[in-house]
Amino acid sequence: MSLTPAELTSSVSGGIGSSPQRPDGHLKVRGEFAYASDLWHEDMIWGATLRSPHPYARIVSVDLTEALKVPGVYAVLTHQDVPGRNLYGLEHKDQPVLAVDVVRYQGEPVALVGADHPETALRAMKRIEVEYEVLTPVVDMETATEDTPLHPGGNLVRHVPVRRGDQNASAEVVVTGRYEVGMQDQAFLGPESGLAVPAEDGGIDLYIATQWLHVDQAQVASALGLPLDKVRLTLSGVGGAFGGREDLSMQVHACLLALHTGKPTKMVYNREESFYGHVHRHPAVLHYEHGADRTGKLVYVKAKIYLDGGAYASSTSAVVANAATLGVGPYEVDNVTVDCWGVYTNNPPCGAMRGFGAVQAAFAYESQMDKLAEALAMDPVDVRIVNAMSEGSVMPTGQVVDSAAPVAQLLKLVKDKPLPPVSTTVDLRDMPGGVSNTTHGEGVVRGVGYAVGIKNVCFSEGYDDYSTARVRLQVINGEPAALAHTAACEVGQGLVTIMQQIVRTELGVQRVTILPMDTSIGNGGSTSASRQTYVTGGAMKAACAAVKEKLARLAAGRNTTDLVELLGGEVIDETVEWRHRATEPLDPVTGQGNAHVQYGFAAHRAVVDVDVELGLVKVVELDCAQDVGKALNPQAVQGQIQGGTAQGLGLAVMEEIQTADGKVRNPSFTDYLIPTVLDMPPMRIDVLELADPNAPYGVRGVGEPPTISSTPAIVAAIRAATGLALPRVPVRPEHITGT
Repeated sequence: MSLTPAELTSSVSGGIGSSPQRPDGHLKVRGEFAYASDLWHEDMIWGATLRSPHPYARIVSVDLTEALKVPGVYAVLTHQDVPGRNLYGLEHKDQPVLAVDVVRYQGEPVALVGADHPETALRAMKRIEVEYEVLTPVVDMETATEDTPLHPGGNLVRHVPVRRGDQNASAEVVVTGRYEVGMQDQAFLGPESGLAVPAEDGGIDLYIATQWLHVDQAQVASALGLPLDKVRLTLSGVGGAFGGREDLSMQVHACLLALHTGKPTKMVYNREESFYGHVHRHPAVLHYEHGADRTGKLVYVKAKIYLDGGAYASSTSAVVANAATLGVGPYEVDNVTVDCWGVYTNNPPCGAMRGFGAVQAAFAYESQMDKLAEALAMDPVDVRIVNAMSEGSVMPTGQVVDSAAPVAQLLKLVKDKPLPPVSTTVDLRDMPGGVSNTTHGEGVVRGVGYAVGIKNVCFSEGYDDYSTARVRLQVINGEPAALAHTAACEVGQGLVTIMQQIVRTELGVQRVTILPMDTSIGNGGSTSASRQTYVTGGAMKAACAAVKEKLARLAAGRNTTDLVELLGGEVIDETVEWRHRATEPLDPVTGQGNAHVQYGFAAHRAVVDVDVELGLVKVVELDCAQDVGKALNPQAVQGQIQGGTAQGLGLAVMEEIQTADGKVRNPSFTDYLIPTVLDMPPMRIDVLELADPNAPYGVRGVGEPPTISSTPAIVAAIRAATGLALPRVPVRPEHITGT
């Protein structure tokens, strides 16, 4: 009897389409989960980093004499102690491990201290004497390319043009605007931390909270002058990421101290250092012009977008490409002229954050759509629906959207929901700033606003984007069991749970264990770009398919489908590399090309109450509709939409790293505000499952689209309540009151 792979598996609980309990859930809510900051070794020392107090300065001298005299100090290191290449970076190797002759941002690492106690390390660090020649910082993104060159090639990181149709098109109705987006922080709760342990083979074992183990491995090995196989990374507990852990922070520093001293070295940033130690969302200035006919149909869109990359490139090149290619939004436009520039300044380095270039563009193009609706006396949803793309639409890059694009449907879903009632009684808990007793309802006005956004999924522009998965099937204690292994990072999004669900579904095995994520298996790619369920999910599905093929051969001629009988003492072990469909680079002159794998869409309706006298805002309700292709874990999908929306709310009304002449003014959670449970309103969520035929299970990236459309929807609602233009986020009280 010969059986097909499908016949060898059966349905089990906790598979695809269900919402099984997360294995880390109880530990996290009880405060028992082990994060990277909890790592410990019997003989470990502690590392600390001396950082520049200046945004831009020349290093005249560094004197370590007094620091080395502090009892308990094992090492004080500078750039001269970096044995390999002293430059690293995600896309451009332009950032020094330790500064050599110049510092380009406030907080740049200059020296390291290793000591027997963290307080000892800090005391010694303060005794390092650095003489600086302070220079005038470059801080204006719009003029940076004409200012003092901060790097040998000048201050332009990348320029992406997009040209489609008639570049001189005209229209009956024209609206223009200049918009600004402030610098947002990922604000993850777990600070940068890790433990480096020197190994007997002369290599290093690094236990680290990160988003991309193999890219970290390559950069660390380069700096240490070691081969890749001597640098081994294991993922430790990650307390959130949102893009802020794609770049290196303390990885090389801890390894340098460990190899120099021969002792395990732990580093943990405090909250202020964390603000200096990772990249942030790019601030932006955006100039837009929309032309339409009298029916509201867009004739052309022109845009000039400036993104402040800060002192080093990080992922600025890719963020620029996203802002440019998605800069028109989810709308059909025949004539497009977009230019996006990413530049170096002496502001804090900026890189990946949830939404990755699409967030900045969406605030501008959605503000423009509201302005266009007002000029035409049209409903703001109707003007969007008139222009909404659908399956088969052509992007400004010439790429055809070849799977579902339910933009109009999403807008109708949020518009058709009943509006929340206006309270007839005054409950201070329901008022803007009410829990602080700042208002009793006087001067409070309600507004409603809408927005829709588009986001690419997975890496783009011809990047070799893949993931590796290993699945091992055997009988353990009389029960079929699977071990699954990947280097894809679980950063709190629920990847471990999804991988278990896939293996259960594909192999019909209840008992599935996910092995620790490390570099002993092939690259899993970055936990970013809403890609892991798609790409690592695809790899895990493919590995299971390879296991099932071997099972089918094992079953040939045998009259049983029982896995225990089939396997006996056999172990089936398969490792698979899996790639999504290919993309291609953008044409450098026209910006044309099939640059993206997939597109995701979300729409929001925001209802706000605004105290126009005090400038305070309460978001009363924030409804969302989103197409996810297939909800592999419905509860996790809901959580991603809620979490992404919360970060969009933060950018709309409170979150901003404020700088003055390159210096950060608010590096703490006292002064950098993030939404709390009191700030998050009720959410009604519609989840569409319009499968993408090119994706495993039809999935579509979930985590980023709700961040993109929530910010402009909230600001649109505030505009509706106040009648103000509000061209900048976050909206501050003084923007509303004019004081």
